[in-house]
Amino acid sequence: MPSDSPHHDDSPPQSRSPSPSPHDTLTLRALVSTKDAGVIIGKAGKNVADLREQTGVKAGVSKVIPGVHERVLTVTGSVEAVSKAYNLIIAQLVTSTPSSPISTSSPTTHTSIRLLISHNLMGTIIGRNGLKIKAIQDGSGARMVASKEMLPQSTERIVEVQGSPEAIGRAVEEIGKCLLEDWERGMGTVLFHPGPTEDRSSGSRRGGHNYSSSYTGSRRGGGNGEATTRGRASPPGSPTTPHSPVSSQPPANLRTQNISIPSDMVGCIIGRSGTKITEIRRLSGSKISIAKAPHDDTGERMFTIVGTPEANEKALFLLYNQLESEKERRVGREAQQQAELQDGGA
Repeated sequence: MPSDSPHHDDSPPQSRSPSPSPHDTLTLRALVSTKDAGVIIGKAGKNVADLREQTGVKAGVSKVIPGVHERVLTVTGSVEAVSKAYNLIIAQLVTSTPSSPISTSSPTTHTSIRLLISHNLMGTIIGRNGLKIKAIQDGSGARMVASKEMLPQSTERIVEVQGSPEAIGRAVEEIGKCLLEDWERGMGTVLFHPGPTEDRSSGSRRGGHNYSSSYTGSRRGGGNGEATTRGRASPPGSPTTPHSPVSSQPPANLRTQNISIPSDMVGCIIGRSGTKITEIRRLSGSKISIAKAPHDDTGERMFTIVGTPEANEKALFLLYNQLESEKERRVGREAQQQAELQDGGA
């Protein structure tokens, strides 16, 4: 059915509600069960069509993948419209579950939604010393639980928002405002998409997902579509050759991906005399260039990856593996130093 198609394009929504500036457009994604996705879509797409009509949002659910029990809900529109849409969606899910032990007519019905949030934007939502997330919880009446880990091979994390549909709607509105205020930090997000699991290790979902190589953020602001302006014509199979000037249109399947890396982590990715980054370029087949200076006051450096979607996915996987290894090494070192200090003070 036409309504049951993925809506992952980065263009502003063609909605009835006015959207004077693309900076006012929010795209908020959530992970939903296949069963809930069916309720959201409705028979012959009726529910999702009604939702668009009532709120003016652009909404869709990713396609069914055999053997996969999760799908991605994508809602795009103004902050107010997106929060209203999530409120309506959650209320609909609650009323469609008659087996719930709590009466659906009760105003205190509690449920939850799993939002997909860029790792780079988590700090914006949590705030210094957790003050922002506390304020959102206090103001909305909802509870928020942020996952510590990024979803495999992506740079998104889950923020579970729990409470009544109205409380979740209020929390979504505040979260949306945070995301729009700091939207540049969402540039370079590697979107998570559920895929068929290949259970190589029991209970593990690693290695079995399919990930989008697109990035959020380009829907807002005019100059962020690097994929069309900064792709280079040299073949992805020669990652270590110097960048040649663009002499012709790059191949249609060449993509440019930007990701932000904390400055203190850049050294571990480059490696001694550039050995690590050279290896990542060679193994992935992508070109990877690194900004010489931080791109904003966060002190993060921009990595630009150019290659086919498959090559870029491999490059991102290798980059994030390197980051995770370094984080684990640092945590271990800190724990050791702490233990030594305690031993010394005993």
